[in-house]
Amino acid sequence: MERVCFLLQVKKERLAEYKERHRSVWPEMLQALRETGWHNYSLFLREDGMLVGYLETPDLQKALEGMARREVNARWQSSMAPFFENLGNRRPDEGFLRLEEVFHLD
Repeated sequence: MERVCFLLQVKKERLAEYKERHRSVWPEMLQALRETGWHNYSLFLREDGMLVGYLETPDLQKALEGMARREVNARWQSSMAPFFENLGNRRPDEGFLRLEEVFHLD
């Protein structure tokens, strides 16, 4: 299982709305994530907007490709893009900075 940790920057003025949106993620989006290999997926948000994401997946590239083929993902990414800084023309799921794992207890 591949462990993935990534960073994104949420705009400070959008933090409350960002958190609210994640209290009610669309059921079809949750299902798509599960079906495409996103497991133990968590998001952590610092008050300055730094977002840390963590997930486990058999293959990150396949998980990303699987979501890219889902219509619900296109809608979700489009609705969430305005919350982030420094994405350019990329969707949030294309613009995250992946961190290198340097230690794992197990």
